[in-house]
Amino acid sequence: MDLHPLTDARDEAAPEPENPLHHWRREYARRLWVSDLLVLVWVVFGTQIAWFGLGAAELAIARGAVQGDISYWTFSTVLIVVWMVTLTLADTRSSRITGAGNVEYVRIARSSVTLFGLIAIVAFLTQIEVARGFLLISLPLGVLVLLFERWLWRQWLIAQRRRGAYSARVLLVGSRRSVVDIATELLRTPSAGYHVVGACVPSGAMADTIDGTDIPVMGSIAAVPTAMAASGADTVVITSTDELPADKVKEISWGLEAGRQHLVLAPGIADVAGPRITTRPVAGLPLIHVETPRFTGGQRVLKRVMDVGTASVGVVVISPLLIALALWIRFSSPGPVLFRQTRVGYQGEEFTMLKFRSMVVDAEELLADLAGGERDAGNAVLFKMKNDPRVTPVGRIMRKFSLDELPQLFNVIGGSMSLVGPRPPLPSEVEQYADHVHRRFLVKPGITGLWQVSGRSSLSWEESVRLDLSYVENWSLANDFVILVKTARAALAPGDTAF
Repeated sequence: MDLHPLTDARDEAAPEPENPLHHWRREYARRLWVSDLLVLVWVVFGTQIAWFGLGAAELAIARGAVQGDISYWTFSTVLIVVWMVTLTLADTRSSRITGAGNVEYVRIARSSVTLFGLIAIVAFLTQIEVARGFLLISLPLGVLVLLFERWLWRQWLIAQRRRGAYSARVLLVGSRRSVVDIATELLRTPSAGYHVVGACVPSGAMADTIDGTDIPVMGSIAAVPTAMAASGADTVVITSTDELPADKVKEISWGLEAGRQHLVLAPGIADVAGPRITTRPVAGLPLIHVETPRFTGGQRVLKRVMDVGTASVGVVVISPLLIALALWIRFSSPGPVLFRQTRVGYQGEEFTMLKFRSMVVDAEELLADLAGGERDAGNAVLFKMKNDPRVTPVGRIMRKFSLDELPQLFNVIGGSMSLVGPRPPLPSEVEQYADHVHRRFLVKPGITGLWQVSGRSSLSWEESVRLDLSYVENWSLANDFVILVKTARAALAPGDTAF
């Protein structure tokens, strides 16, 4: 939540020159403006030329006694200008929404559709005979190319942020425990655009660092103004208010420079998606309302239709690959082609999960001996080894590209699994679950999921549980699509599967 506090009158001393590091927001917005303009010029004039040719085509105006013609070159120019103004008024280039999330894309699509709706109404009221084909082509094409252009810029921005550039310089303020938690998450996702440069904690001592990081402690909570000046921070993130009364938060906000420095409050509740959060000002208090997750029948039907349709098409398309892998496994080592294992699924019910066999036949019997040794992957609950001796040569190749998971498409068609969902656990793992972890059984387990594309085997048990529960409580069809795309990308990268 980005607050813009009013600044009180400061000293009459001349203002300090602006740090060049703070220009990145303005520079990035300017680049988006130029590229948006080039896209619209290409789309609108290109559509006009494709529809009418290079001639001087005109549209007619007939409004009562007022009649006349307007060149389509003029109309297209006005359309481009108005479209650019609409994108600006919709705040589609704000640093608060660019670079992460889908708000940027939603605003572009919504403002563009609204603009063309208004054009249609005005054309009807003024009896301007605009070629429908011209509008029907330029609108969807313009939106698609704009979204693609913004996606390309986002990939560039993410690459820059991984190098520490084009990011907000963040000073974390709060209890040491909360600072560690927020710092860990921000360091894990540099693409979010928050580069932590320091922290202020109660009884903070200079030359100290935050546990597990190289983030310097810049003093106590009272030293926020000094710490911001020393670190060049332009954003203060309040990680907790345990040691920070409301008056102190106000004092910090009043000390920030309007328009250049920002205040962000990190709520104690985590892993709640944006659509479930609304802020309602009540008696001057910015109350944050968090809706409880709901799993309606319509949502389940929609997800089931997508699962069956996609899985069925997938089986047909990759059937030659499935047959080739089955023959390869059958003739490379003794044993069955498929590996069947009991897993726990929706509402805690057990089912048989299918996989291509990637291990020797007696792998389960050998597990007890291996579990007693030192593991080099997985976590406290999930057992994995990077060089598991039970894996066959063919299995090692399949696991590298997650090909051993493909038979689970039949689980999806049969209804025991979904394409996207929490990892289906073993009954022995469920016995170790804390009570809150059982919430993952509110949805069907998936072939892939949020935690598989967020770290796979390298995540700790707590992190994998947090991601699974986050998926369960914030499910949407759009998120499923994003996870499937990330899964396809991750499957092409070397590494063991998460199952």
